[in-house]
Amino acid sequence: MSAQKLTSDAASGVLGFLGMSALAGLLVTAAVTPALAVTGMAANNSINMFENLPGYLKIDELSQKTDIYATRSDGSEALLASFFDQNREEVAWEDVSQYAKDAAVAGEDPRFYEHGGIDIQGTVRGALSTVTGKDVQGGSSITQQYVKNVLINNGVNQATTEEEKEAAYEQATEVSAERKLKEMRYAIALEKEATKDEILLGYLNISAFGGRVYGIESASQYYFGTHAKDLTLAQAASLVAIVNFPNELRLDRPDSETNGAETVVNGEKVPYAANKDRRDYIIGKMLEYGKVTQEEHDAAIAEPVEPKISEPSTGCQTAKGSAFFCDYVANVIRTEYDDPETEDVNEGTVMLQQRGLKVYTTLDLDLQNRAETAIAENVPFSDPRFDVGSVAVSVEPGTGRILAMSQNKKYSADPEVLETSNEYSAVNYSTDYEYGGSSGFQPGSTYKVWTLAEWLNEGHSLLESFNGSQREFTRFTNSCEGDFVGSYAPNNDDSNSANDAVQATKYSVNSAFMAMAEQMDLCNIKKTAKAFGMHRADGGDLTMHPSDVLGTQEVAPLTMVAAYAGIANDGKTCTPIAIDRIVDQSGEEIAPPKSECTQSVTPEVAHAMQYAMQQTFAGGTASPSETYSGVPHIGKTGTTDYAFDTWMNGASSKVATAVWVGNVTGGDNRTSLRSIDFASGYGASARHRIWSAIMTVADGKYGGAAFPEADAKFFKQTLVDIPNVTGLTVDQAKQAIEAAGFQFGTGGEIDSDLPKGTVAGTDPSGQAGRGTLIRVLISNGKVSGVPDVRGMDRNTAEQTLKDAGFKVQVREEPVTDQSAEGFVISQSPDAGATAKSGDRVTIVVGKFDEKGPVLPGGNTPGTDG
Repeated sequence: MSAQKLTSDAASGVLGFLGMSALAGLLVTAAVTPALAVTGMAANNSINMFENLPGYLKIDELSQKTDIYATRSDGSEALLASFFDQNREEVAWEDVSQYAKDAAVAGEDPRFYEHGGIDIQGTVRGALSTVTGKDVQGGSSITQQYVKNVLINNGVNQATTEEEKEAAYEQATEVSAERKLKEMRYAIALEKEATKDEILLGYLNISAFGGRVYGIESASQYYFGTHAKDLTLAQAASLVAIVNFPNELRLDRPDSETNGAETVVNGEKVPYAANKDRRDYIIGKMLEYGKVTQEEHDAAIAEPVEPKISEPSTGCQTAKGSAFFCDYVANVIRTEYDDPETEDVNEGTVMLQQRGLKVYTTLDLDLQNRAETAIAENVPFSDPRFDVGSVAVSVEPGTGRILAMSQNKKYSADPEVLETSNEYSAVNYSTDYEYGGSSGFQPGSTYKVWTLAEWLNEGHSLLESFNGSQREFTRFTNSCEGDFVGSYAPNNDDSNSANDAVQATKYSVNSAFMAMAEQMDLCNIKKTAKAFGMHRADGGDLTMHPSDVLGTQEVAPLTMVAAYAGIANDGKTCTPIAIDRIVDQSGEEIAPPKSECTQSVTPEVAHAMQYAMQQTFAGGTASPSETYSGVPHIGKTGTTDYAFDTWMNGASSKVATAVWVGNVTGGDNRTSLRSIDFASGYGASARHRIWSAIMTVADGKYGGAAFPEADAKFFKQTLVDIPNVTGLTVDQAKQAIEAAGFQFGTGGEIDSDLPKGTVAGTDPSGQAGRGTLIRVLISNGKVSGVPDVRGMDRNTAEQTLKDAGFKVQVREEPVTDQSAEGFVISQSPDAGATAKSGDRVTIVVGKFDEKGPVLPGGNTPGTDG
């Protein structure tokens, strides 16, 4: 029943209850305060105390269990888990068996529908028990019992600690005349404002049925596996019997001395004998008051008490393979609905444990089931060689909805179970520490895509050349954390080289990404990473040192997959969400945490990123993950130092999936996944087997469109000037060439008039794309002038030039002076010109022809003139 404020005038309530005047006051005084009378307190004092008590009862919402659901493909709901402090589910009047209603009245308060809230006979009996110092039992009307339970509920609900809850319970159940007076005062007021049926229903919904079971519906499901509306006569009477002594008459304690499953009576075993005695008494009362027939009575009495316990579970262990996703949902509620300003109260926990929510999650059971089996097929739950871990998380691009979250561990929050084997875990490796996760894992090369994003952000192209060779990097700009000056020389994972962004991404070349980062501000790369939602799983500050380009910040898989979904979603990243709808116990919608979407990069930049990341499936590092479904994918692999962590992150336009396989713990016992095999195959490729299996199902169910074409501007090749290094030392030339973004090489010695050992030139020279190999030519210090062979005969001229180290080319030209025939009339280069050994010299030899040209100056060869 909803909370309400009930008011009453005490005197008129009492008189209305008895239908008398002065005599009624004395009777009420005698009835409600015998303990006071015994102590000699005057009747007037008792009445004054009664009148001074509050005349209203505020009924807080009852603590009810929260259910978390996933939705099957056919639209039906699958219960993952329930959470509760009290296992209770409130039901309406029509959802309770008439047998249960009649059993409660017959067994607890036969005059319920006749009195005005207080049964005088029962009250006197109960009050006398108070006088003697015994616990209050019996005597109270159903209305009074309901009031007492409401006071307990209100007190516990308002408590913020376990100690406060215990104190509230003790106060609401203390054996005292004052407590009894308060209950009576509230009961009279309640009867004036609520109908009898409302009070009876409230009583059945609030009553304790042993342990953490509260309310007739949860009791029916727990003890008999049925709903309250379907209870048989015998079942209903057994449940009402429990209310009288919840801990003694409950039906889930076969080892109970007084209510055991095989109690022996007169030499015969009687299952749950004490409960049966009370049950049969109630059934007898129901016959006495005409609520059942003799036939119904006899049949019910003949039935043994046969509970069918359906163990209620509070927590995610019932979700089995989906337990870690369930745990994430629970932590979202605890965290997102908590008010940080109220330090002593965790509103989110109260919502989860007490508010009777129906939580409908984003989980896709088809994808979830495949994720669970894919991990189980490829990674063991426990490995004697090391603490092996694996997760797979899938997210929907554009919405942030988590479609799958699986882990290679069995879920348990029991410390004793966790100590037995590392195949159990309470830590969700997929998410941040704040949400029940770990402190994260190094993402390795999957983190390189943020350098790719910033490269494109700053106007560089996919095919722009740079020096991607493996080498020592000595300086990086970092306007956030201070420039790096020192030595950083990362190794490449294989022999592949790359001098542009496409090849760097396709083959995941470390030195190539460092060359890209070298041309930018590391701070800007970090800002771009944060725009895609990157943050440390442990809540620490995200940094961007040179090594972070290659993925050394510990990040949660859920963070990574949400970011990759953002790339697939044309650069718009949506924060992950796990809940579609929340409905409270009254049927009202509660707004679930919403996904916040941010345009991390422009769509044009995202399209260029998508182009490069598609190449990883075209013979690149992601090729082993190919699904062959025909659906296009983007992707990026990651392997940390010594292969302690291995990743495969990727997406179609509809589903993004991140798979991590690695070492759960650090320290000396870590194992390289490249040094081991699992039953399914090579350890380092388990990520590919898992990713492919999951995305094959995703492709079949969701499909996926082609990614948009990248703008032509991202494919331009930019030429830059090659530095003029002539005359520099080799070291100086190397520094200048590499600073300009080229690769440096040597092309050997050449003849030159420059000092020996200095640079005489480059090959090529002029302009080239960054990253081009520029070879320097070294002077050997040898210089030579071309001999003057004009006027010499052909043979003498040729031999003279050859002796000087030149190659000779002879060409004849006609002359009219016959004496010039066979002599050199000109040469190229001219005499005295500087040339290198091996250069070609052309000589022109005269050939007599009467019509040939006359030599300049009219001179003839070989003569003075």
